[in-house]
Amino acid sequence: MKQVYLDNQSNTKLDERVFGSMKPFFVEYYGNPQSIYSLGSVSKDALETARQQVAELINADSKEIIFTSCGTESNNLAIKGIADVLKTKGKHIIVSSIEHFSVLNSAKKLEKEGFKITYLPVDAKGNIIEDELKKALRKDTILVSIQYANPEVGAAQDIKKLVSVVRDSNINDFVVFHTDATSVCGIIPIDVKNLGVDALTFSASVMYGPKGAAAVYLKKGIGINQQLDGGVQENSKRSGTENIPAIVGFGKSCEIAKSEIIKNNEIVKKLRDKLIAELPKRIEYIYLNGPQANRLPGNVNFSVEFVEGEAMFLLLDAKGIMAASGSACANKNLRLSHVLAAMNVDVAIGQGSILFTLSKFNTEEEIDYVLEEFPKIVKRLRDMSPLYSYFLKTGKRKVAGPGTDYEHDHDHCPIEEEQ
Repeated sequence: MKQVYLDNQSNTKLDERVFGSMKPFFVEYYGNPQSIYSLGSVSKDALETARQQVAELINADSKEIIFTSCGTESNNLAIKGIADVLKTKGKHIIVSSIEHFSVLNSAKKLEKEGFKITYLPVDAKGNIIEDELKKALRKDTILVSIQYANPEVGAAQDIKKLVSVVRDSNINDFVVFHTDATSVCGIIPIDVKNLGVDALTFSASVMYGPKGAAAVYLKKGIGINQQLDGGVQENSKRSGTENIPAIVGFGKSCEIAKSEIIKNNEIVKKLRDKLIAELPKRIEYIYLNGPQANRLPGNVNFSVEFVEGEAMFLLLDAKGIMAASGSACANKNLRLSHVLAAMNVDVAIGQGSILFTLSKFNTEEEIDYVLEEFPKIVKRLRDMSPLYSYFLKTGKRKVAGPGTDYEHDHDHCPIEEEQ
C-alpha cells in the first residue's frame, strides 16, 4: 500500500545527512562532555560545534543557546525560569490563547502560584489583535509569550511588530518577550536580532532532525532560573547529561536548513497551495482554517462539514495517508480544539477539521493521491451522516452556530483537558 506521511508538524523524517553526523557519537565517541579525559573532550567539542551551528541558524551568539530535550521542556524553562527571576518586579504574564499546551499549562501552573495571566484573543484567522496586546500591558507585566506561528492552523504572527508594541508602550524596562518558534525554526528564516525577541524556543524534530534535542535562545543579559535540580550543565541553566548524538544531529539539521531553507520552501509551498486550491473544487462545504497569506509553508487545515475529524483521520490512514485531526478527537468528549475555539470556529464544523502538514520529502504524486482518495472518504462518511441527510432534505443544518438557523452552546475544550 502507498504511504503518504502528512503529519510533519508532529515529527519530520530524519535527513540522512543528519543521521550520518550522529552515528559516530553512539558507539565511537561516547564520552561524557563534562569529563576531562580525551573521549570526553571529543564530546565537548562536538557539543560546542553544534551550539554554534544552532546559533547561526537564528543569528544568535553561541553563548545564548541552552540545549534541552524537546520543545515542551524549552517552553517550560523559558516561561517558568524567566518568571522566577522577575517575580520580585511583577507577577503579570501575557500569553496568547492559541499557544502550545507547554506554554498554556506553564502559565496555568504559575497562576496557581500567584501570578496573574492574561490570555490574548485572536481573530477569526488566528492572528493576534494588536490593540488587545496594548490593552493587556500593565506596569507589573514581566513576560509576554506569543507563538511565532500556530502549528494547527498555520497562522504566522508579525513578531517584530508585536515586540515593537511592547517596547513602544514604555510600561517598564524589564518586560521580556518570548516566542515559541518550534513550528517555524528551520522552516522559514529567523533572525533574533531583527525580531528583537529576548527569548525563543525551538526543536530539532520538526526540521528534519532527531527527537531528543531542542534549545532556548536567551538574549545576553536576560536572567533565567533552571527548572531541573542537578549539576552545572548548560552553564547551570539546564542540568542533566547532554544527549550528544541528538545535539550533534540538531546542529547538523540547523546547518542544512540555513543553506536549503529557501529551496525547501518553494517545494513545500507549491504542494500546499495545490491542496488548498484543489480540495474545495472536489469537496463541497469545506472551509480553510487560518489565513491564506502569512501561513506556514507546509500547513493545510480544512474543516469538512457533516463529518468528524477522527473518522476522516482513520479512513485516511487505511489508505496509507497519515494526517492529523485538529478537532482534539483523542479527547473522549470529542470537543473542539482550543485553537479553533479561540478563533470562534463553529463547533459542529470545527470537529470536522483535518490537518495536513507537508515536508521537503513530499512529492506532487503524493498530493495527487490525496486529492484522489480524500474526496471519496468524505463522500463515504457523508453518505452515513444523519446530519448531511437532514441537510439534503431540508437545506438546513440540524446543529448550527451563530448566524445560521439557530444557536447552540459552544462547549469548548478546557485547556487542562488537552494534554
